[in-house]
Amino acid sequence: MSGTLELKDLVGKHVLTGCQYGTMTETYNWGEETSNTLDFILDGRVLSVIEDPDDGYRSSMRGIVENRDGLIITNTFEPCEVVGIAGTGIEADVIHFYDVVTGKVVISIGTLDIDSYYPCFIAEFNPENMAINNKEAHYGS
Repeated sequence: MSGTLELKDLVGKHVLTGCQYGTMTETYNWGEETSNTLDFILDGRVLSVIEDPDDGYRSSMRGIVENRDGLIITNTFEPCEVVGIAGTGIEADVIHFYDVVTGKVVISIGTLDIDSYYPCFIAEFNPENMAINNKEAHYGS
């Protein structure tokens, strides 16, 4: 794996050009562990948000890495301008990317309910909220 990022590094305006769900398997002394991922292309950078599955009831975001070994994102699309905004309250470790045209959430990543006994990893991609997939929204209107 290459460089690591924090959620705060993703706040602000960006261009999204690809996104897909995936998995990542890591080998440890005690065996292997497979984690869910959300992989996306933001400003030309290939990023992966990785789940820490914990115990099957609790989960959290393990981290965000750039240029994960061998990762190819096959679900690409026309550039979509998004704004990353950090969550608040129980969403303190979450960032939502809003399409600048529709104002709707396209991607949400992080950990929900961080102060709860059951924190929860969130990695959601909502392509229906992108202007390029929404007949009512038009760029430049």
